[in-house]
Amino acid sequence: MDAAERVRAIVAAHRAERGALLPVLHAVQAEFSCVDQEIVPLLAAELNLSRAEVHGVVSFYADFRAEPAGRTTVRLCRAEACQSVGAERLVAHAEQVLGIKLGQTTADGEVTLQQVFCLGNCALGPAAQVNGRLYGHLDPARLDTVLATETAAR
Repeated sequence: MDAAERVRAIVAAHRAERGALLPVLHAVQAEFSCVDQEIVPLLAAELNLSRAEVHGVVSFYADFRAEPAGRTTVRLCRAEACQSVGAERLVAHAEQVLGIKLGQTTADGEVTLQQVFCLGNCALGPAAQVNGRLYGHLDPARLDTVLATETAAR
């Protein structure tokens, strides 16, 4: 089955749902590791939406990616509570250690570095989510330890 057929099958599975676009986008990303801009026109046509509507949803929500994420995903909180206890220093450290900026993936495809604006872990900031696990009270040294552990586990 080619990619277009797989996308159509995903849409068909969710078409009857109210507000089907979000479940469809989540399923597409689960299937292809991202929501490639090349399939936006197909999704729009299949769901009777404009390309702008589909693109707007994909670009609005930080969980949707236009390119596949690395094997390890690091989401650093940059909300006010985390900023007040050192989040910006943590971001700068992560960018330096990984050699990438927020929103990028390392050249070897191992790590994707993302920002979020609240992980709901405000009392334990600065916080991060690595491979879906929540970590608090991070400093550069602890982040290095978490990254070493999480990348070794994959």
